[in-house]
Amino acid sequence: MYSTLGEPLRFPDLLEDMAVSLRHRGPDGGNTHVAGHVGLGCRRLRVIDLRERADQPFSSPERRTWIACNGEIYNHLELRQRHPAYPFTTRCDVEVILPLYLEQGAQGVAALEGMFGLAVWDGEADTLLLARDRAGEKPLFYARVGNEVWFASEIQTLLVGGVLTRSLDFEALHQYLTLGYVPEPRTLFREIRKVPAGSWLRFKDHDESCERYWTPEAFATEAETTTLSVVDLRRLLRDAVTSQLQADVPVGVFLSGGLDSALLANIAAEEMSERLHTFTARFSDDSYDEGNLAAEFARRIGSYHHEVVVDPASLSEALHAVTSGVAEPIADPAVLPTYLIAREAREHVTVALSGEGADELFGGYPTYVGHRFAGMLEGALGRLIRPLGRLVDSLPASRQKVPLQYLLSRFFDQLGEPMLVRHEAWFGAGAQGALLEAKTVSAFPSTLTDTLPSGLAGAMLLDYATYLRDGLLVKIDRATMLSSLEARAPFLDAQLTIAALGLPVRDRLRGVKTKWLLKKAAEEWIPSALIHRKKRGLSVPIADWIDKGLRAEVDRLLDPARLGKQEIFSPLFVERTLAEHRSGARNHARPLWALVMFQYWLESWMPERAE
Repeated sequence: MYSTLGEPLRFPDLLEDMAVSLRHRGPDGGNTHVAGHVGLGCRRLRVIDLRERADQPFSSPERRTWIACNGEIYNHLELRQRHPAYPFTTRCDVEVILPLYLEQGAQGVAALEGMFGLAVWDGEADTLLLARDRAGEKPLFYARVGNEVWFASEIQTLLVGGVLTRSLDFEALHQYLTLGYVPEPRTLFREIRKVPAGSWLRFKDHDESCERYWTPEAFATEAETTTLSVVDLRRLLRDAVTSQLQADVPVGVFLSGGLDSALLANIAAEEMSERLHTFTARFSDDSYDEGNLAAEFARRIGSYHHEVVVDPASLSEALHAVTSGVAEPIADPAVLPTYLIAREAREHVTVALSGEGADELFGGYPTYVGHRFAGMLEGALGRLIRPLGRLVDSLPASRQKVPLQYLLSRFFDQLGEPMLVRHEAWFGAGAQGALLEAKTVSAFPSTLTDTLPSGLAGAMLLDYATYLRDGLLVKIDRATMLSSLEARAPFLDAQLTIAALGLPVRDRLRGVKTKWLLKKAAEEWIPSALIHRKKRGLSVPIADWIDKGLRAEVDRLLDPARLGKQEIFSPLFVERTLAEHRSGARNHARPLWALVMFQYWLESWMPERAE
């Protein structure tokens, strides 16, 4: 909390309650500090320096500058060596930010390598600084409450005490229904905003300023050749994993049957002095399950391997935990098995490595192949495009994990459209048509799209700056933190990210071969069959769940009478969409699930609008 008028805080007693609301993120300890017109609180998950004295917030020696930080600073040992005269009191990675700030001010944030959401109260300058890491791994929200600025790692903390007005941001809702997430800086609460990733905000008196210290588009290239060799990439990968293994607590790896997690697990198993723990999900549906591949690879590297059964009962339990514990609707159904894996992992480790970022940085999504061939096919097929599209639409809808009919239908629907329009349709939730007041503008922020490079390089950078940041990283952070587990993403290491962003498209995508250079680098460590297998990803059989196990809940949440009272959605559109899905005519799992998750969010966090 910070009063922009310099007046005493109106609700200083709420600071303790706000800290309690974040106990799942930091169950091991924490403190609060209130001094007149500023208050800081922190809950801590002890990972580096487990002593109570290392709990936050920290103060400078003269107690004029204070800091609270959520996350990990991986280059803290190097930063500590830069300030040999500073009277450090702990080995904690966060404490090194203080002398850096005292020396460089806000500009010092750019020297931090890690994942973080931090707040610095500078008593000398009477300013509040809020900052987030480059990729946006760690969240940080803020709101204006009268003449005060409130900030927290999760939205529900800002709602404590009922002081903040809760009103719906309809622009953000359009973005959520279109994309399945809300791009920064918006949230579904009109009064609450996200601190942009790779940026810092400074508040002084009534003034608010924002500066980006990280601009990924500056490193993106449209060059034809690369200067990054396979050997250099292997070194960067090993350095990234080794850096993120730093901990005074056990570390494990989320292991699927895919390339990205296998790379992390292989390197971690080689670098760790103790035996590695790995964790994976087991599904009864073969089209979703990768458990056998994960188990086989775990045997290869000699890890303690843990399998988590994902069935209707456990999914229902996860659904309740996520919708009641996270004040953001997460339309990615993978949040549910991720929560279940994290809950099991927390029984054995405190930190887990995860593969987020590899697809966006190294070109792993099939949509990139679609963009490459869309232009060529448009010219080659000409008038056949519409008849072929109708033919594909007439095929029976599949309930498998990646239905061919669904992919082809979306592909033909968007042939001839600009890249941004195609990308929004192929990658999004596609539920925006349910709105009573439909919008035709792009859901992607224009401040981002106006600076994108052209072609495939632009599509990959767009995913890095939107889907990864506000979709995948939100999913992994909230799902793991609900179980007090810290997730780290080595592919988002600063140096590895810069190298990957500078790769020409041909080193990421060759023909229909995705992640070309990353796969070449993996050949030294990973079996060929695993490297070149079809991409699957972690997901849930939502299409069948909507019809069967969750049928009654879906009918309740999407009841036309209920929707009519809300005056947000078209009951007729939603009713027709659900009927088409259940008849087997179309697979509408994505838009229906986005609507269901929004309804759960409305019930939990804005109940007066739900009925």
